[in-house]
Amino acid sequence: MLLIGLTGGIGAGKSTVSSRLAELGATVIDADAIVRELQQPGTVVFSEMVERFGPGVVGPDGELDRAAVAEVVFTDETALADLGAIVHPRVHDEIEARIAAAQGTDDVVVLDVPLLVESGREDLAGTIVVDLDPEVAVDRLVTHRGFSVEDARNRIARQIERSERLARADFVIDNHGEPHDLEDEIRRAWRWIEELRDRPG
Repeated sequence: MLLIGLTGGIGAGKSTVSSRLAELGATVIDADAIVRELQQPGTVVFSEMVERFGPGVVGPDGELDRAAVAEVVFTDETALADLGAIVHPRVHDEIEARIAAAQGTDDVVVLDVPLLVESGREDLAGTIVVDLDPEVAVDRLVTHRGFSVEDARNRIARQIERSERLARADFVIDNHGEPHDLEDEIRRAWRWIEELRDRPG
């Protein structure tokens, strides 16, 4: 197994990169997708979140209202810390179980984690950072994902500095161009991954 980290700031295009790497042959462990699985109604995480944040975080359909949660936690340090205490240990355990399941295989396993640099993980063969200027990210979040400017800026402000993320990168995917430019960058990254896999030892 070759374990590769993938990260990037919100709006940088990490999900697009992750999906394409899966199409190229990687096994992707997506932390955000695991979070969504663990927050389904009937789970321990869902119950604890409703208990902590109140019924206002549940939508009319009985599902978690993620926008309502974001509105609470991204303007309240204590609420954000409480959310982390509920969610992060369970997500960590699930990620580790999926990595363990891939041990002993020849798979390229891409660990897609927004807070990868903050986690200080030491067992990666390499780390890919999808890079985008924060101001461009704000514009894309507002234009393509329906964020308000305030919400986009709040979320970016909660993340580590772009320079710190880049300092931890073994490979950088530049996403300032057009979609076809990103495709070229992803294929370049895949070639880099294959070179890592082919290195002796």
